[in-house]
Amino acid sequence: MRGLLAATMKGRMVSVCCFVLLLLLLQATAEEEEDLTSVLRDRSHIEETLRFATEEKAADYADGEITSKPMVLFLGPWSVGKSSMINYLLGLNDSPYQLYTGAEPTTSEFTVITHGEKIRSVEGIVMAADSSRSFSPLEKFGQNFLEKLIGIEMPHKLLERVTFVDTPGIIENRKQQERGYPFNDVCQWFIDRADLIFVVFDPTKLDVGLELEMLFRQLKGRESQIRIILNKADNLATQDLMRVYGALFWSLAPLINVTEPPRVYVSSFWPYDYAADTSRELFKREEISLLEDLNQVIENRMENKIAFIRQHGIRVRIHGLLVDRYVQTFKEKMSFFSDPELVFKEIVDDPDKFYIFKSILAKTNVSKFDLPNRDTYRDFFGINAIASFKPLSAQCSYIGGCLLEKIEKAITNELPALLSSINSGKQPGLSSCEATGCGEKPKNRYRKN
Repeated sequence: MRGLLAATMKGRMVSVCCFVLLLLLLQATAEEEEDLTSVLRDRSHIEETLRFATEEKAADYADGEITSKPMVLFLGPWSVGKSSMINYLLGLNDSPYQLYTGAEPTTSEFTVITHGEKIRSVEGIVMAADSSRSFSPLEKFGQNFLEKLIGIEMPHKLLERVTFVDTPGIIENRKQQERGYPFNDVCQWFIDRADLIFVVFDPTKLDVGLELEMLFRQLKGRESQIRIILNKADNLATQDLMRVYGALFWSLAPLINVTEPPRVYVSSFWPYDYAADTSRELFKREEISLLEDLNQVIENRMENKIAFIRQHGIRVRIHGLLVDRYVQTFKEKMSFFSDPELVFKEIVDDPDKFYIFKSILAKTNVSKFDLPNRDTYRDFFGINAIASFKPLSAQCSYIGGCLLEKIEKAITNELPALLSSINSGKQPGLSSCEATGCGEKPKNRYRKN
């Protein structure tokens, strides 16, 4: 009887101890959550800078290449804080819909975050199959890639004006074949369509390997859209941060061959307060500067689109002129007894001998700095036979006019007029020359009347 009573008392004591431990655990958890809430960073500057509180209706966007919302692309090594930065900007932390983050490589998919009436995820195969979306061309990268593509729609003020794209982190010891799809080609597709490109680093991942070097090659020509982010900067003392900042430029200098390097933002982009004894004011100013940069890209998205189209039109015009010159030279050098392959090989191997590039500079308003590399056309004609091209003069018709003249008219008259009408707040008219005075011949002030 005594043994049974002792066992019962012992069982009750164990239950009481367990209950006390449970209460202590719940209290500690509550205190931890309270402490965590107390160290959360104030987000009011994000809402003010990006104008979340404005009552103005967001501009009407479509999914076309020209009328789509600006796209912000996040690139960089694994676990540098790309997903955490998106969570911070959108205020998704501790919500069921935040992007998964961690110290290990976590993001294995290309994640497109867009605005929607309700929160839902969209599979890659659905995004590619829907021709009304601007992502339907991604189907060409295969079904393996579409399984690694996911869309997230949610109602958010910022997403009404911009689309975020999170990418898998770069892992230098991984080959493209291991991913199961052409990773670099997919990155290039998004790079070509991005209005702003954030390349994110952290102080522990500054080494440049082959995959990161390939990525910066793909970014060539997009330097004006690149912003370098040195994230997690509050993990370092000020003196160490200066050393890391210099090491970052040292690593990237061979990859970014431009006179003016991209803007570098140094801060810690996540929702928790900065570490003690760090440059808090500097980090806050850097963060606000980045938000102002993002807001400017959003507000200037139409002007940027038009400028990009004009830039692309200039490249198309130069390419057409060069191919036409190659075709003309080939026809001039061919005779009845000539071997076509030998004749054209001589022209492609030494175009300067036949004044191909110099003749373009002499006859047309083309800058020598816009001319492509000569070796490019050796590769181009290696794929496209010279016999398959017709002279530009053969592309003209009485009704339709000449293709090159249409491109030149768009470059010199129509696109500048459209850009001017947008800047002046007027209704754009492609055929109107009131804004720019297009079509007027320049007056020669040295000529006597």
